[in-house]
Amino acid sequence: AAMSRKGVKLLVDSLTRSAKHFNKSEVECLVNLFDTLVARASSQFAGAGFDRTVFRDTLHSAFGMTDDVVLDRVFSTFDKGNSGCITVVEWVEGLAVLLRGTLEEKMKYCFAVYDLNGDGYISREEMFQMLKNSLLIQPADEEPDEGVKDLVEIALKKMASTYLLVSFLLQDYDHDGKLSFEDFEKAVREEELLLEAFGPCLPDIK
Repeated sequence: AAMSRKGVKLLVDSLTRSAKHFNKSEVECLVNLFDTLVARASSQFAGAGFDRTVFRDTLHSAFGMTDDVVLDRVFSTFDKGNSGCITVVEWVEGLAVLLRGTLEEKMKYCFAVYDLNGDGYISREEMFQMLKNSLLIQPADEEPDEGVKDLVEIALKKMASTYLLVSFLLQDYDHDGKLSFEDFEKAVREEELLLEAFGPCLPDIK
């Protein structure tokens, strides 16, 4: 439903405070864009937000994000209420991290994207699922899954080698190959290129 002018002003003021990384005019633009996207969405959400399809199309056209698995996970990180639609608050606050987040915010965001089952760890299987689509061309004599398994092993070794005293492999007493947020954070602080080690879930510089 259309919001009154006063309601929009209060919403913009509130989002400017909560999103932190956008000024008031930028928040106004994002709210206007939100309204445009809601108009494109199915009516099942009664104007409260837009669905996964509109979200994915928007991130694809605006940021060139094309990986289906990654886009679904990004949707889930935005959809804090787990309602199946993106509300205006989720939209603006999510974009604040995606576009202008601090390293700390982006680490938490990327880890949440890669933690497919939400158990607080990135397992070998989750790494496998995330990296599966990143191999575009396979040698004729190699199975695609084997190539992905090799990538996972390389990523695990790289993560472990980026810091000396606390290696998640050394602390992995049951040898299940799980990566905690603390392990991920230490590795990324040592080498920021590892932030998107398991798939592109942030816009590129362009």
